Amino acid sequence: MTHNDALAVTLNPSDPVEAIVRAAESALNVRRRYQFFVWTQSYLGRLIPHQLAVCGSYDRASRELLFDVFNSFGLEPVLMDALGDARSLLMRHLQGCWLEARCRPTIVATAELSFASLGTVRDALLAAQFEKILVHGMSRPQRPQEIESFFAFAAQDGAALAAHAARLELLLPHVHGAWQRVQAVERDVGTGGAAVPPSIKVGGVTQREREILTWLREGKSNQQIAEQLGISALTVKNHVQKILRKLGAANRAQAVAQAMSLQLLESMPGAQAAARRRDVPLT
Repeated sequence: MTHNDALAVTLNPSDPVEAIVRAAESALNVRRRYQFFVWTQSYLGRLIPHQLAVCGSYDRASRELLFDVFNSFGLEPVLMDALGDARSLLMRHLQGCWLEARCRPTIVATAELSFASLGTVRDALLAAQFEKILVHGMSRPQRPQEIESFFAFAAQDGAALAAHAARLELLLPHVHGAWQRVQAVERDVGTGGAAVPPSIKVGGVTQREREILTWLREGKSNQQIAEQLGISALTVKNHVQKILRKLGAANRAQAVAQAMSLQLLESMPGAQAAARRRDVPLT
């Protein structure tokens, strides 16, 4: 058991002060993208329950925020595109709401996204049962318009998200620090965050493995996945082991994070969708 696992076991979820301390301590160990994903799903998720986290960091080369999306279940492509694009009307609107709130944690009601051009994105958010979005960020001192990092969280339980919004004020330095560290480390190791490590061959991941990865993202056990797919739990276990080898992952969480980076969990268009259950490599 690792140090982080031990902390998770001893964490008392009924004590928010202790939970905040543990989240801050564990954030110091976050250096890779998959570690950030695991941290948001565990320590941060206990304090700010969410199924969607959008994380942006200012990139000095492109002179704009670059966003990464972490979601625990599948979302419509139109929504994923909007969330990952700093220039999309949705992300610009969320930043505007935050600036209007004087850079404090802000809840944005999805139903109030009334712009005509946001209709499709708003509908996709509502279809995912994301009725509220919690946003917060960090700007340069005395220059609120110069945003260094920006985060958006959404949960199917919008009331719980809103109730815990104030916690983001305390946690923001740790979220910001961990995400900035991830960006720096990923650049240093040459993966560039969402870029594909040269050792991973996307074409080696089969349609069946991609489908299993989608269930893994939702936290399903081997037995639960087997029941969904009509195969044995042992077959699922064998598929998971192959997935870990192909993606160079040490565990399921790392495999899911890597698959998200490779966009293996996106909806399959056209002929690929028709071959959804065929165990053939992606091309």
